[in-house]
Amino acid sequence: MLNNKTIVLGVTGGIAVYKACDVVSRLKKLGAEVHVVMTKSATEFVSPMTFQTLSNNFVTVDMFEEVKTWEVEHIELAKKADAFLIVPATANFIGKVANGIADDMLTTTVMATRAQLIIAPAMNTNMYNNPIVQGNIEKLKKYGAMFIDPASGILACGDTGRGKLETPENIVSFVEKFFEEKNIEKDLEGMKIIVTAGPTIESIDPVRYITNRSSGKMGYSIASEAVKRGALVTLISGKTEIEVPSGLHKYIQIESAEDLYRAIIEEYDSCDVVIQSAAVADYRPKTYSNKKIKKSDGDLVIELSRNKDVAQELGKIKGNKILIGFAAETNDLLENAKKKISKKNLDFIVANDLTKEGAGFKSDTNIVKIIDSKGNISEYPKLLKSEVAKVILDKLLKISDNKNK
Repeated sequence: MLNNKTIVLGVTGGIAVYKACDVVSRLKKLGAEVHVVMTKSATEFVSPMTFQTLSNNFVTVDMFEEVKTWEVEHIELAKKADAFLIVPATANFIGKVANGIADDMLTTTVMATRAQLIIAPAMNTNMYNNPIVQGNIEKLKKYGAMFIDPASGILACGDTGRGKLETPENIVSFVEKFFEEKNIEKDLEGMKIIVTAGPTIESIDPVRYITNRSSGKMGYSIASEAVKRGALVTLISGKTEIEVPSGLHKYIQIESAEDLYRAIIEEYDSCDVVIQSAAVADYRPKTYSNKKIKKSDGDLVIELSRNKDVAQELGKIKGNKILIGFAAETNDLLENAKKKISKKNLDFIVANDLTKEGAGFKSDTNIVKIIDSKGNISEYPKLLKSEVAKVILDKLLKISDNKNK
């Protein structure tokens, strides 16, 4: 719900303006107070009266129209806003704001606001992909603006590609999520956390390699949740198909177990916590062939060498840091997990049985047991990995608080 939230909706000129009417309606149904500012171009597609009726507030268009109140209108709207949403946003609007141009009521109000700017672009796919437009988008992102990326599809001009305004439902959902995350308690503020995620790869030759089935979903969920709660997060990740979470302090992509170890060691002195959710290969080919190994009539034997146990090596130099490990097992879950706690000097370990439905690498859910260094076991039902991430970080916070007492 968006009760007691004031949203200023900027509407710029484009065929997708009619969808902004639905956005206003949906925001109102969720309890938001909505004020609409239109560019003159936008009024060529939908009349201000339509937005006025839907929002139950006067619609502002002209900087020099007759005043309805004794307030400096663009300043008052800028102050009222809890969020400033632009639907749709044209290339022209994005370019003007990115370069500090304020030549109409909408751009002037945007320049005067301290509220979060949320922009939903809509334009021809060639315009959207134009390096100038993309450069302006990146510039605004650096200034803190959030973007609701356009969808792909058949555009009004007949072209097919990215540039179609996201659906009103998804736009409003984005706004809801923004306020939900804004209200999350920043209980990890300033804590420096390294999160490892995804698989490692050990190359056999330029074509083949040894890896595992890790998707990286658990580690990325942890990193994302930690960022929301105020932590400075360095994510060290093997190759995944997951979008890198926004707001990271640092993102480091690695390939092999040795790469992972070196990356952690380089960041280790400046961190408070290491959460080791990456699935690290235990072995690597003893020799690497610079050329593709050709098929022969006989069997192929690949001799393997033991990789460095990254978690164990960190345990040796632990100091006052908090180390969290993971145990993905197919048998003797608790026994194997408990051994790892002692051997790797962990504060606690997150254990899951890969044979259980709804647990494991590719799933969006997980079923975990958390075992601490004293042998205490906490069991959890099947949860989304985002929910498991919250459980892990809550446990981390308790340990951190106890250490600081």
